[in-house]
Amino acid sequence: MSSIKIRTKRQQGTTQIRTLIAHPMETGLNTDNQNQKTIAAHFIQTLTVRHNDKIILTTDMGSGISRNPYFSFEMKGGEPGDKITIQWSDNQGNRDTQDALIS
Repeated sequence: MSSIKIRTKRQQGTTQIRTLIAHPMETGLNTDNQNQKTIAAHFIQTLTVRHNDKIILTTDMGSGISRNPYFSFEMKGGEPGDKITIQWSDNQGNRDTQDALIS
């Protein structure tokens, strides 16, 4: 099961893209209350968004983003049936990718 949920909405020549990613986004500064050990850093480093396989956004992130991050942005254009792909990779080597069609 994918960790990424994508919603799209066309409006007046633009497409709104919203995504919610299930990820712990741990900073590496917190302590586990049960054993008093530092919780290892675990955060998304790179997020990439493609429209019909063309990269429209790439961002590098750090540990300061909240758990289960939500992102929303608009792109010019987009037609019903066009493919949106969102991909992330984190500092522990994990990755996920999800496709959605513009509705």
